[in-house]
Amino acid sequence: MTDLDTLVASAQEQLNAAPTAAELENAKAQFLGKSGRLTELMKGMAQLSPEEKRTRGAAINAAKQAIETALGARRQALQDAELEAHLKAEALDVSLPGRTRGTGSLHPVTLTLERIEAIFGSMGFDVADGPEIETDWFSFTSLNNPPNHPARSMQDTFYIDGKSADGLPLNLRPHTSPMQVRYAHAHIRKHAAGFDPRAGKPWDGPLPDIRVIAPGRTYRVDSDATHSPMFHQCEGLWLGENVSFADLKTIFTGFCKTFFENDELVLRFRPSFFPFTEPSAEIDIQFPSGPLAGKWLEVAGSGQVHPNVVRHMGLDPERYIGFAFGMGPDRLTMLRYGVNDLRLFFDGDIRFLSQFQ
Repeated sequence: MTDLDTLVASAQEQLNAAPTAAELENAKAQFLGKSGRLTELMKGMAQLSPEEKRTRGAAINAAKQAIETALGARRQALQDAELEAHLKAEALDVSLPGRTRGTGSLHPVTLTLERIEAIFGSMGFDVADGPEIETDWFSFTSLNNPPNHPARSMQDTFYIDGKSADGLPLNLRPHTSPMQVRYAHAHIRKHAAGFDPRAGKPWDGPLPDIRVIAPGRTYRVDSDATHSPMFHQCEGLWLGENVSFADLKTIFTGFCKTFFENDELVLRFRPSFFPFTEPSAEIDIQFPSGPLAGKWLEVAGSGQVHPNVVRHMGLDPERYIGFAFGMGPDRLTMLRYGVNDLRLFFDGDIRFLSQFQ
């Protein structure tokens, strides 16, 4: 075996034994580096004759290629081993079921609104919707709220810049009661062709009863455990020639018992005051059992529609009479599901909302 064969064998042995890439580079330097053993042999060719240079140079090049081949093979082997270890560390157990995308569900307040609409729909009530940016006239004046009423204060109502096309102040509606007047106007135009309900003279001719609920978002400057700057309301109106307070009690009692699925539920109509109804009553409920048993809980305001509001609807209050009510779907949701903080519904916490799927 020549000296070059011995050198190649030694190089291959050391390169194949290198356990890491760093040690492989150290072994390479011993043979192919600037001061490596093969490099030193090439430097000694200067003293050889031309014929010897050709022979010796070819032999050294062959040895260099053999060493570089061993070096490349060991580098690839180390890279493959590193990749395999990496893959093992991040291995996936394909026998496990995949993580599926969760299915969404309706918000609990939306479920309540749909339930309210279904119950009143079964009683013959239409569902009305309208603008959330409302004029001062529909929000207050049409509902018998005088100009100095506290509700018109900017500390209670969100007013916005600008005015309506007819020059009236604009606000984020503080209740859905304006829809009672809007719906009445549309109802009259539909059944009394050519009559303008805002012309001044009320309509006193025949007209089908107005039965409507108006659920939707409302806004007030208020925020605590039972109030939110944005909340939901549902107004109801039944207006006709022979509608009485007794009809209000029958309709709302039936609604509450159906909504809470409890025929033993007790209702109390407590005298109160609202500018848009006369007489007026707060509606309280009492559960016969459960954690709220024995407590009176306020759920709505109600009353006979005030004559001034009937006039603003474009109707003759001497002929048309009826009742209105307003309730908070958010509060009904709290009572139905046993939630004690209104803000939880609007925090967007999936852990909380997923309970209602």
